[in-house]
Amino acid sequence: MSSSMLFGPQNLPLPPKGLTFNKSCLHGTNLSFPRSNLIGTSYDLGSKTKMKTKTLIATKCSVSVPRPVSQPRFIQHKKEAFWFYRFLSIVYDHVINPGHWTEDMRDDALEPADLNSRDLIVVDVGGGTGFTTLGIVEHVDAKNVTILDQSPHQLAKAKEKEGLKECRIIEGDAEDLPFETDYADRYVSAGSIEYWPDPQRGIKEAYRVIKKGGKACLIGPVYPTFWLSRFFADMWMLFPKEEEYIEWFEKAGFKDVKIKRIGPQWYRGVRRHGLIMGCSVTGVKPTSGDSPLQLGPKVEDVEKPVNPFVFLIRFLLGASAGVYYVLVPVYMWLKDQIVPKGQPI
Repeated sequence: MSSSMLFGPQNLPLPPKGLTFNKSCLHGTNLSFPRSNLIGTSYDLGSKTKMKTKTLIATKCSVSVPRPVSQPRFIQHKKEAFWFYRFLSIVYDHVINPGHWTEDMRDDALEPADLNSRDLIVVDVGGGTGFTTLGIVEHVDAKNVTILDQSPHQLAKAKEKEGLKECRIIEGDAEDLPFETDYADRYVSAGSIEYWPDPQRGIKEAYRVIKKGGKACLIGPVYPTFWLSRFFADMWMLFPKEEEYIEWFEKAGFKDVKIKRIGPQWYRGVRRHGLIMGCSVTGVKPTSGDSPLQLGPKVEDVEKPVNPFVFLIRFLLGASAGVYYVLVPVYMWLKDQIVPKGQPI
């Protein structure tokens, strides 16, 4: 997998809303943005389009940070993730979303997906409780949207939401989607890639199921640069680097690959702790058919027996590491309340 890459993003500040990056923007030693908390000028670096946006604190930063080739990532496996969400589903909408995945962030992250017609066919992969799907059906008729997740407990929450009653809701595997090739106009996946044993395979499937000219939008975490946050991130699940997202998309065959940074407003652009919902990556499918990328067998066989003792230890260690990322947004919120506006935190 491309997770073996040795270099990733450093403490990159949250850019002005709408600022996106293509591959060439992520290489180099330093990156800086204008320091401002007023109306500023930003650019879509992929299209060179000038736009007016509101900006937050921006600081000069290093683009890359090395990390070891392999990490434990105790919840980056389907079985552990299944049981993790068996319990997390009870409080997911009330505990996780307010700190990591707000409605404003969701709308910002979905904007590059170009949900510009009520008639679009959309698949929401790893849709969970349907929080992201609620943002999708604001632009697309619910009857045209399919929510897929491996967790029946998460999907049970989605089925309770009135706005999703007309959606098709099914259990399935993000790395082996039950859709025909060239099926959908849009592919959306938010907060799911961190649990995929093989992210490249999941993105290859995204390419396969959308039509020619269709767009995939994958929303996920970013790798932290602060040493303690890196430790807990590597213990918990996959936090990809921005370079990895782009490499996975391009290897799958996508064109016009762009990445847009997102984050809670009270982080004031700080990304050194990593963000569970930190970026929105999009790519366009240039031709019909399957991805040109050839892969071998799956890296994980969910039917293979596991040692229950080893499983329990992995699950407990991973879940414990995840608690750290429940506390981080609380810490950042408190800093936002204490530190005067206009100053970095």
